[in-house]
Amino acid sequence: MLNVFSLAQGRLVQEEIDDPQALARARPVWVDLESPSADEKGWIAERFGLTIPADVVDDDLEESARFYEEDNGELHIRSDFLIDGDSSGGKPSRNVRVAFILRDNVLFSIHAEDLPVFRLLRLRARRTPALIEDAKDVLLKLYDADAEYSADSLEGIYDNLERVSARVLRHEVDDRAAGEALSAIAKEEDLNGRIRRNVMDTRRALSFLMRSRMLNAEQFEEARQILRDIDSLDSHTAFLFDKINFLMDATVGFININQNKIIKIFSVASVALLPPTLIASVYGMNFRSIPELEWRYGYVFAIALMVASVAAPFIFFRRKGWLR
Repeated sequence: MLNVFSLAQGRLVQEEIDDPQALARARPVWVDLESPSADEKGWIAERFGLTIPADVVDDDLEESARFYEEDNGELHIRSDFLIDGDSSGGKPSRNVRVAFILRDNVLFSIHAEDLPVFRLLRLRARRTPALIEDAKDVLLKLYDADAEYSADSLEGIYDNLERVSARVLRHEVDDRAAGEALSAIAKEEDLNGRIRRNVMDTRRALSFLMRSRMLNAEQFEEARQILRDIDSLDSHTAFLFDKINFLMDATVGFININQNKIIKIFSVASVALLPPTLIASVYGMNFRSIPELEWRYGYVFAIALMVASVAAPFIFFRRKGWLR
């Protein structure tokens, strides 16, 4: 999909591009390519002389491969953008790699999925005049929106952990509830880790832009402000990691308590059944000299004795509170 945006009266306007001729007439400030087809790549090459390689969104994490400037002045940046997963059971949370190419005051972005940060910027730029003045503003506003989106996701994590905390810490937890709590905590931990990775990647990209000396004074200050916002997100992710670890330990502790209760019941039962087993073993011996061998009521006596030997430990353990 090829989305072309130009500036009109200080607002970002999307142009309808159906053929190479329409693209040739456009004067874009931002060209967004979502899973571009071979024809669309050809249009870009013909109109702007820009060749988009097939592995433009690869997973190479080396900084020299992700942030660099060509001899002709092209700026290449590979950045991760967050997609918060669907809590109703849809797609999980994930980081999507986006390739940015800044050339001749036109920003090209190439990615495989539609990103909520990109939708947010398009909505704001259409409604707010003078929000964007050039292609570098588009890139900075994308990073700003990404930081804001990450902050919203962190708030969602905190709310979800509060609900898990209410179930785990304020009610009696059985194994089923503990299993559900562990699953919910694991999902939030994964999302929190992805947010931390995302803001770290955004910090690296902004630092590269600031070192490139391509930003004017106002844009440089905006980049510094985004970095300050990211620093605050870092401390919040660290706090959430601590909260997640606490809830994880508490939930595992309740599971251990439930298991200990079961083991305690088996232990009490085994201790209570030892005396009758001993009695049955004694009166089950095949010796003629056993004194009680000729008793008329020996069988009833042995049974009553075994019942009493079972009841006595259970009464004792119950009074001690060991059966609760």
